[in-house]
Amino acid sequence: MTIAAAGLENDYGLTLGKSIDQAKNSGFGGGINADLENRIVAYTAAASDARMGGASLPAMSNSGSGNQGITASVPVCVVAKFVEADDEQLTRALTLSNLTAIYIHSFLPVLSAFCATDSAAMGAAAAAIYLLGGERKQAEMAIKNMAGDAAGMVCDGAGCSCAMKVATSTSSMYRAVNLARQGVVIPASNGLVCVDVDATIRGIGKLGTVGMKTTDPAILAVMMAKGNPTPA
Repeated sequence: MTIAAAGLENDYGLTLGKSIDQAKNSGFGGGINADLENRIVAYTAAASDARMGGASLPAMSNSGSGNQGITASVPVCVVAKFVEADDEQLTRALTLSNLTAIYIHSFLPVLSAFCATDSAAMGAAAAAIYLLGGERKQAEMAIKNMAGDAAGMVCDGAGCSCAMKVATSTSSMYRAVNLARQGVVIPASNGLVCVDVDATIRGIGKLGTVGMKTTDPAILAVMMAKGNPTPA
């Protein structure tokens, strides 16, 4: 949360989190104080802005990635503050989020074209359900909902745009949790979503390992063709 605060207070990277925060002053979108979703996305994106923008602050990693650690942790802290959770509840929620993220990532290659902030946000979704008083079934529904949303977002290298992907993942997390709390889940007739949540997770792993095997060379070819473009 310290690195998230740094991203909100300073001009790091794309300043995505800060821009969401400042929207409250422009009357556009309601800003960080409008609702829980904006708060989650702003804080998490700001932490990624700061990390990728060179802030000399530590970020807890998950599956070897700081951005995944941020995505699995910052939304949980924001929800915990929202529900006024005590220290034990926060510790349990962070443990649940990070372990779930690690489990889902275990079906993916160590490095792949799959942007694993999405799988990290699935861990945060399970933790959010816990903090909001939900049940395991709802956590499973939230993960399935995310599998039907942003799964397959590509990683095109570490850079300031990672904050955009972090924001996409956490926004997907909020929508998935909101639906699950109302008993709504994407049916198993849709794409990657299976009846069993573990089968759904393994399907995501197959997408990342088999389905996206040729994605990295394609991304690299595009990057190499750019030469040395002048920064915008």
